[in-house]
Amino acid sequence: MQTHWQFNQHSTTDDVVKGHQLRGKTVIVTGANTGLGYETARSLASAGAKVILACRNASSGNNAVARIQQQHPAANAEYQQLDLASLASVRRFCAQLEAATIDLLICNAGSMSTTLVSTEQGYERTVGICHIGHFLLAQLLMPQLLLANSPRVVMLSSEAHRYPKTLHFDTLLDPGNHYATMKAYGQAKLCNALMALELQHRYGEQGLTACSVHPGNMVSTDFGRESRLARIAFKLVSPFTKTPNQGAATTVYCALHQPASEIAGGYFSHCQPASPTAEANNPAVAKKLWELTTQWVTE
Repeated sequence: MQTHWQFNQHSTTDDVVKGHQLRGKTVIVTGANTGLGYETARSLASAGAKVILACRNASSGNNAVARIQQQHPAANAEYQQLDLASLASVRRFCAQLEAATIDLLICNAGSMSTTLVSTEQGYERTVGICHIGHFLLAQLLMPQLLLANSPRVVMLSSEAHRYPKTLHFDTLLDPGNHYATMKAYGQAKLCNALMALELQHRYGEQGLTACSVHPGNMVSTDFGRESRLARIAFKLVSPFTKTPNQGAATTVYCALHQPASEIAGGYFSHCQPASPTAEANNPAVAKKLWELTTQWVTE
């Protein structure tokens, strides 16, 4: 891997996308109605890509499309409904795209519940949205991704993947009385990094490139919408952290960087290669997680 990387923690999505022509490319960004997802979708649309904003809420999704088109009148952006807490919704979303070729899937949407909340299938919500919903999404869209010349999947992980140090398979779906917000979030982000590793292992020889990224600590978005205290904390630290445009730069960087081999299976932060934990880079754990999640989405 090359030792010099052009961008850093101060770079924005607009810096990264400058000079790129993406006309003819189709991109899906989950959770693209606000924050990191919005900046990711906006910047890729500004470079000519067709961008599908996959969001749960129609009003905020359509509003995000309007904002993108206001800033970039020639942008090709559209909203499609996707609720990652519902596997039925994921299947409906993917069924609408059966005839499409997908060049880039960016699994950006996240959740951090402050109390134990379940998805439609009864799974703990943070892991259900961050990992299980995205797993099924990538699995069902894989035929369309592999039709592309150089398809990519970028997973939004986080430095939170470092805690806990090992993946607790026995509490992923139902932590019971032992639910802790940051533990659930850390496990979910560890799952995201492991999913990128396993995607690269399973589909790399078919042309797919997969990686995971850390956008930055406490980047100001509506990520803390489920907790008043989290919203206050994000507001207080916002002057000292990245803007959403800077936070999304690493995602866009990994979506566009050439050669693709330099990001394959990797973990990135500040538009630079970074070192994940040993657990996040463990192929045996990634394989076990993949096999178990396959069972969870087919039961």
